[in-house]
Amino acid sequence: MQEIDRAEQAYIRCMLDIGESLSAVGLSASNFEILLIAYKEADILKVYAKSRGNESYSLLISFPVLSRSGQLGPKKKEGDKQVPEGQYRINRFNPKSKYHLSLGINYPNDYDKEQQYSGSDIFIHGGTETVGCLPIGDPAIEVLYTLASFATSHGQHEIPVYIFPFPLDVETLEKYEPHYPDETVRRWKELALLHAELQKQIK
Repeated sequence: MQEIDRAEQAYIRCMLDIGESLSAVGLSASNFEILLIAYKEADILKVYAKSRGNESYSLLISFPVLSRSGQLGPKKKEGDKQVPEGQYRINRFNPKSKYHLSLGINYPNDYDKEQQYSGSDIFIHGGTETVGCLPIGDPAIEVLYTLASFATSHGQHEIPVYIFPFPLDVETLEKYEPHYPDETVRRWKELALLHAELQKQIK
């Protein structure tokens, strides 16, 4: 008898709850898109969803990030243990991850490459260990992996992932600014514009 892989097992366990969660925010399981926003300082990953063609997202579910390596600020090189900061996308599904299941992030993106940042294999994954990734535990990654798989199979071509150090409003930026290098603060101010635009899409 052929063994059912982890992704299939996750689908079986999670699809009923996912359907109920989507229904609770007025969405159909056959017509939705998701985006992910992580805040490093708060150790949280938020999943927002909307119907295709709609402009505004609703909060669907939040997952605690169970551990974090490095400090606030962008990832710059292989082995620095930093979690990236910026606008990314899911670029691969790994049903055979050593951390149960994992979703790959396209670090380094074009901006990172322009800065000559290096590194690879940044994932949202199960388990609790991390070196520069976002571990959310096995039960949570089963839900997120299944949700992302379902969204892509129903027509979502790209799943955005935004990673911020913290909510990038003026007041919070001013709080952190004296404690970090000018280069890091300049980047945060650039990302603050992106963060502000995202907030307009969230109801």
